Amino acid sequence: VFPVYRGSAWKFWQLRIGVRIYDWLCGHGNLGRSGSLSAAQAAHLCPGLSVSGLVGATRHFDAFTNDARLVIDMLLSARQAGAEVFNYLGVTDVQQTDAGWSCHLADELTTSSCQVQARCVINATGPWADRPAPSSVRLRLTKGVHIVIERSRLPVTEAVVLSKGKRILFVIPWAERVILGTTDTDFVGDPGDVRTDTADIGYILDVVNSFFPDADLSPSDVVSHWAGVRPLVSDRATQRNAPSEMSRGHLIRMPAPGWFDVAGGKLTTARLMAEQTIQQIARYRGVKRRIVSSASVPLVQGAGSGSDPAPPTRDLVSAFCRSEWAVHLDDVLLRRTGWSSYFGADHEIVQQTAEWMSAEMGWSPDEAAAELRRFQVIAAR
Repeated sequence: VFPVYRGSAWKFWQLRIGVRIYDWLCGHGNLGRSGSLSAAQAAHLCPGLSVSGLVGATRHFDAFTNDARLVIDMLLSARQAGAEVFNYLGVTDVQQTDAGWSCHLADELTTSSCQVQARCVINATGPWADRPAPSSVRLRLTKGVHIVIERSRLPVTEAVVLSKGKRILFVIPWAERVILGTTDTDFVGDPGDVRTDTADIGYILDVVNSFFPDADLSPSDVVSHWAGVRPLVSDRATQRNAPSEMSRGHLIRMPAPGWFDVAGGKLTTARLMAEQTIQQIARYRGVKRRIVSSASVPLVQGAGSGSDPAPPTRDLVSAFCRSEWAVHLDDVLLRRTGWSSYFGADHEIVQQTAEWMSAEMGWSPDEAAAELRRFQVIAAR
């Protein structure tokens, strides 16, 4: 639901036309028919929404996913198709050779290393895509923050789009929680150490409270939060644009023989980016076979797959460790389940998961304590 108010930068008539175009573009793949709502209908669908100056709203349908599970399911599908998948294996050096590329790999868990030869290398390293020497990528990094609150504090039943100037913020029901976000600000620093600050949380709460004044949300309502970095493809012409005005488009480029830069894009275009990359590599390598589209190929469903967090169990934790490359506590709580985001970093499930994982991995009491400390440091960012 996208409510529109008098004086808004988003005009009601424009949005009504926009959702009709959205339906037309989706064709038979749309999840439901879009439409317009009166102010009274919008207020009924969104309990607590401010009606002062409310003109009406548009309503369209979209999908919801669990990004962590989606990535793992993609990796499981790749492994089933014959790919070798390694976790905590870093590329520390890449050199071009007559035969292609020589890559030095270092195992972060054992400190062992090896040298491998490759005819092609795909640089799909997200916010680090401009760092390897052969790369031709120019990036602009922006930070996005989300927070999670109890659904009882904001009992919405449908996602709501809130507009503040030209920026928008989402209110998304998530089982018994609600996700609020995101921000969009320039980021400078180590992408691996991006953090949520009080200004980010304050901004999100202020926007939501201005649309849902009776909620009166405060920082004490925040169950969890997270921050991420968007690797936006940039050039001199767009450097002065506001972060929210930057394109989410992607590029695939071969700046040196056999080296492929893949940058930009977003979660919803990830499959297309991968398919286009494979097509370019096939042309470069002279492969004559037709590349089969992955659009209709279902992903392998791993343990705990689904948009809502699976109930925590020891069997699930064992499956993550045995079949999904989890070796640290934060792997399970943050990148296999979303339990930390859903329950909070101080919830008893954190200690319970540590005990289950300790039994599975054979950790000593000191190792288990170190894993808990490591997780708390990461979750506090």
